[in-house]
Amino acid sequence: MSDAAIALFLERGFDGVSVAEVAAAAEVSKPTLFRYFPAKEDLALHRFADHQEEPARVVEAGRATGTPPLDALYAHLLDGLGRRDPVTGLCDAPEVLAYHRLLYGTPALLARLHAYQAGTEAALAGALGGDPLVARLAAGQIVAVLRILADGNAARIAGGETADAVAADAVAAAGKAFGTLRKGLPYGGTA
Repeated sequence: MSDAAIALFLERGFDGVSVAEVAAAAEVSKPTLFRYFPAKEDLALHRFADHQEEPARVVEAGRATGTPPLDALYAHLLDGLGRRDPVTGLCDAPEVLAYHRLLYGTPALLARLHAYQAGTEAALAGALGGDPLVARLAAGQIVAVLRILADGNAARIAGGETADAVAADAVAAAGKAFGTLRKGLPYGGTA
């Protein structure tokens, strides 16, 4: 259903496709469609939903092997960059670029994406454990770093660079970002 919806959205734009048209293309009824996708935006963002709890799973898997959370997340990010995982923004496949244009060019999809990111933060905070406030703050910073890195990679590729041309800078930026997370923000002050 999601693939049929995305194909229609890419062809005619998100606002140019009705839920009834998606249901017809997927050969299901509207009630069936809404059983799996509560909102039209979820049809387009299903791919992100698959990754919503990924950072939490990475932290939990790292904990099982004695790997600190930031080390586990950094290794996972480097692996994703190496595989050109679209989630990292370092993917220049034409279908991924078209999907990004759809996503970032549609305000309703961007708003829904923020809701997914809030879910990612909550799941990650739960996996980090400890003091709830500190876990939420850490999760928010980590999710923001992942988003900023992915957005930077995607912007360069959308600007015409290839994933291979961006890769070394993407890895360096990931190292700098996770180094900053490990050390803390350099803005000082007293609290």
